[in-house]
Amino acid sequence: MKIEQIYTGCLAQGAYYIESDGEAVIIDPLREVQPYIDRAERSKAKIKYVLETHFHADFVSGHLDLSKKTGAPVVYGPNAKPAFDFYAAKDGEELKVGKATIKVLHTPGHTMESTCYLLKDEKGKAIGLFSGDTLFIGDVGRPDLAQKIKSDLTQDKLAGYLFDSLRNKIMPLADDIVVYPAHGAGSACGKNMSKETTDTLGHQKKTNYALRADMTKEAFIKEVTTGLVEPPAYFPLNVMMNIQGYESIDKVLERGLHAMSPDAFETAANDTGALMLDVREAQEFAKGFIPNSINIGLEGSFAPWVGAMIPDIKQEILLICEPGTEEEVVTRLSRVGYDYVIGYLEGGFASWKKAGKEIDEIKSISADELAELQAKNSSLPILDVRKNSEYLSEHIVNAENTPLDFINDSMGVVDKDKTYYVHCAGGYRSMIFNSIMRARGFDNLVDVKGGFKAIKETNRFKVTDYVCPSTLL
Repeated sequence: MKIEQIYTGCLAQGAYYIESDGEAVIIDPLREVQPYIDRAERSKAKIKYVLETHFHADFVSGHLDLSKKTGAPVVYGPNAKPAFDFYAAKDGEELKVGKATIKVLHTPGHTMESTCYLLKDEKGKAIGLFSGDTLFIGDVGRPDLAQKIKSDLTQDKLAGYLFDSLRNKIMPLADDIVVYPAHGAGSACGKNMSKETTDTLGHQKKTNYALRADMTKEAFIKEVTTGLVEPPAYFPLNVMMNIQGYESIDKVLERGLHAMSPDAFETAANDTGALMLDVREAQEFAKGFIPNSINIGLEGSFAPWVGAMIPDIKQEILLICEPGTEEEVVTRLSRVGYDYVIGYLEGGFASWKKAGKEIDEIKSISADELAELQAKNSSLPILDVRKNSEYLSEHIVNAENTPLDFINDSMGVVDKDKTYYVHCAGGYRSMIFNSIMRARGFDNLVDVKGGFKAIKETNRFKVTDYVCPSTLL
């Protein structure tokens, strides 16, 4: 038997390939499905099932395309009612895959249809639990997302269901079973996930706060709901795409991979409502960019920040990216439901510059330069765009917290006529913030290269005493 975790770092998401005796299953596939098909073909295996642990909120699953291309049915557990043909597995039902067996465990709580899949080897021994968003390494799934879809649910009610699922379905399982979750650290589907992407269930029983044997349901509900922040706005939109269906990834790529000359790109930008998205590295963007374009760098947590910053998943998008990365960008956008890329600038920003088109730039300074400016002016306006929990943990004394997550609130805080110095943790988020604000007419923002990390390394700033972020949940 083969068990492979196919992990995608920018989404902190784990899909799984399980193969036994010429048959395979895919659990929670990403939008682009060809890699799973290729993997099965390399082993001359037939994909028998596409297993979904729940209706995902943070990405658009590839379940429909994978099912259409392979003939394998999409499988959900109880309570799932998607708008397409699927196999409704019963709680406790066993699915055969070659010589292996997969037992369906209905575990409502994160969502009402949430289901775990317990893998047994050919001798019937349980060896792996594919836990979806029910159980993470170090955490459990947040219980507030399904209430965005069903109004009769509350986060406390869902947390209660989750408590029962963990105690009745998961904790009685053997300690040597390996837990394979759908997400790791960096995902917004939990609040305290480990960087590790697998662990034994026994170790989780000892270390995961949510699996404490002496915890009451009331204490669990309080602990699992404390510290939750508003989920990204695109989450319920992705859920609906996963429930109702979506356009084939092949059509999305065909539409998005439309090369445009600088003139054609400029015409499209002027004649449509398309947003110009520049995905180059932050400091490259700062040196020169197309006016009114925004920067969300491909090398960071690209897809989640696109989801957080662009509220309409049907927004038409024009891409500026490094030549050769166009397909990667369109694919990564489609993973979170942004299917309406209508073209890209052929030759990238260099072709725009060569054509003599108008160029804008954002001033960027080093942490040492910021220190010199603050030495001359102790009330220098500094904006810290990290999350509030990061800011409360440690920040420059007198810096103002304007989290990127709530950038619209900054409209009423930032004075267009005043110069501000903007930083995040490492320089990625501050450029997103600066580019969006500049596109809205805020022209006096200066970016601080390297962010708070570089600021601390200078030892030239008065910084608040450190408080461990975990105490702020």
